[in-house]
Amino acid sequence: MILTRLPMGRIDGALPPLAHSVWAFPLIGAVLGLGMGLAYLAALGLGLPSLVGAFLALGLGILATGGLHEDGLADMADGFGGGHTVQRKLEIMRDSRIGSYGVLALILVIGLTATAIEAAGGLTAFIAIGAASRTAILLPMALLPPARNDGLGHSAKLGWSRATSAAFVLTLAIAVATQSILATLAILATALAFTLVAQRQIGGQTGDVLGATQKLSECAGWLIVAA
Repeated sequence: MILTRLPMGRIDGALPPLAHSVWAFPLIGAVLGLGMGLAYLAALGLGLPSLVGAFLALGLGILATGGLHEDGLADMADGFGGGHTVQRKLEIMRDSRIGSYGVLALILVIGLTATAIEAAGGLTAFIAIGAASRTAILLPMALLPPARNDGLGHSAKLGWSRATSAAFVLTLAIAVATQSILATLAILATALAFTLVAQRQIGGQTGDVLGATQKLSECAGWLIVAA
């Protein structure tokens, strides 16, 4: 329910802590990646150019997630690029309007990802990158405090637990099974680097930081596969 718009039923009563479900992040990412990969292969089967197939696959991913991570990337770019103080950065990131930094970030990241998929798209890569880029979200969740006293970032505060460890074990297993170890390492390294950037920029994490982590690490994974 947090990572996708896919119908999963209802939760009656109090919501359980998000930290209890993080072990499933790589599994959710793998399912999303599988769907995107099948869409890409279907496009190729219909005779469409591979770049068109890449954009269709990314479009399916956006539909499945409601553009959640793309929204975080755009808000993060506007805040980090346009604010001069921590408070101003956080204010900009909460503003629903998009600025030039956000537009440019979306164009560059989606464009780079699509062209990398065109060069090296494959079903196993979609699965591995989908899984690892969702696990990458756990790094700022676990390593940074919430930058606000409310919002998704505050509810997503996470310590290192068995559920967190299980997510990384599952990610490694998927990487080995799909022969995508280098891409997975690049994804996690990118997420760790961006975690340090967020620490310097706003002293913590927000929901936008988590979304941006997924998009940036996903792009890095595809660039490694293409390379």
